[in-house]
Amino acid sequence: MQLQEALESLAGFVVPAEFGRFRQHIDPAWIEEALDATGTASVRRRRLPAEQAIWLVIGMALLRQESIERVVMMLGLALPAARGDTAAKSGIAQARKRLGEEPLAYLFTATADRWATQSADRHRWRGLSLHGLDGTTLRAPDSPENWTAFGGQCGNGTRNGSAYPLVRLVAVMALRSHLLSAVYFSDYATGETTLSDGFWAELPDNSVTIADRNFLVADDLTQLERSGVNRHWLTRAKSKTRLRVIKQFGKHDALVEITLSDRTRRAHPDLPPIWTARAVTYQRKGFRPSTLLTSLLDEKRYPASELVALYHERWELELGYDEIKTHMLDRQEAIRSRTPAGVRQELWGIALAYNLVRLEMERAADEAGVEPNRISFVNALALIRNAWLAWSTVPLAPGRIPEGLLYLRRCLKLLILPPRRPDRTYPRAVKIKMSAYNRKPPAGKGRK
Repeated sequence: MQLQEALESLAGFVVPAEFGRFRQHIDPAWIEEALDATGTASVRRRRLPAEQAIWLVIGMALLRQESIERVVMMLGLALPAARGDTAAKSGIAQARKRLGEEPLAYLFTATADRWATQSADRHRWRGLSLHGLDGTTLRAPDSPENWTAFGGQCGNGTRNGSAYPLVRLVAVMALRSHLLSAVYFSDYATGETTLSDGFWAELPDNSVTIADRNFLVADDLTQLERSGVNRHWLTRAKSKTRLRVIKQFGKHDALVEITLSDRTRRAHPDLPPIWTARAVTYQRKGFRPSTLLTSLLDEKRYPASELVALYHERWELELGYDEIKTHMLDRQEAIRSRTPAGVRQELWGIALAYNLVRLEMERAADEAGVEPNRISFVNALALIRNAWLAWSTVPLAPGRIPEGLLYLRRCLKLLILPPRRPDRTYPRAVKIKMSAYNRKPPAGKGRK
């Protein structure tokens, strides 16, 4: 009896570290649909066909320390051949090139729409699904092609700019499970608010989206309010935001009118003449007073104290970015691909892989009877990686299957974190001084 058959026979038991079950989250029909819709399906049976290449790109994100050849071997992706059991290095590169980025993008969109929407529906706040919106950057390898496609920070009198090309990325996340529902990325010069233009119309009805104050853009937020049904936003006011109190709900809670600049009105003549919002002012120990702005105007249905606590769940998206960069990508300087097409393909694979891990974590949380944010991403990822390493090289003997399952049950307990402590604070501080040396410029770019 094979290990996968033994695991599948245990209905309802969650084993987050088993590849066969792990890949069952993605219906093979979805992969076939993604390949057909993008015209990438393999016409003839290749050494590494397109459907296997998709799993290769996902495996590259999860098995960061392994070479691409070992990822193919460990996941058993290559087809049987007369000579050898793995595809040649050149064949792997060709398979990735034939695949392109479109099938990965299509597959991510299809799966994220289902997984993240269902998850957000399960973890609502006062009847509203909870989403976060924010941006970040990822480093790409230092190649001329990547510099041309993505660019980076420019130097000034005191700093030399970025050492690697930077990809701008904006994501929408179901905050209470960390499942990504949408991802956009572009060159570094494209701003976060520009990149997020397409998000607002796609957000679900009966929802509230929490965003950083950088996204306090009248055109975008009013579009969110006017489209769909019961769509709301919550953000922090900027220091230059001009507010006029219309009605006082409480000592630190008021209905306000947001004064738009003449420049904004000229650029967006369709904006309402009066943009009203609710302003909640608060101060946490050790921090300056802050003002929250929101479209949740009903002070009785949405208490101010709960809005303050709700806004700070926005940090879950920052934690998600940290999980990807620090733990899934092992805090390495850059992702693998040296061409822009490969970078974009790899980014979709990273998003898919992250969602797959998070989906397993949500199942583990259900099994343990806790919220998804009580499950350790670090331990869950380690279990998946370690099991793939062990079970791909040394198959578990049938007589030791019960022992292996007992071990996984014990490991499941390692995933549970203690409850969050809302009173803990982590003020931003520089722990390590930046290097005093000038950075080495990219090839062909001398200093002026």
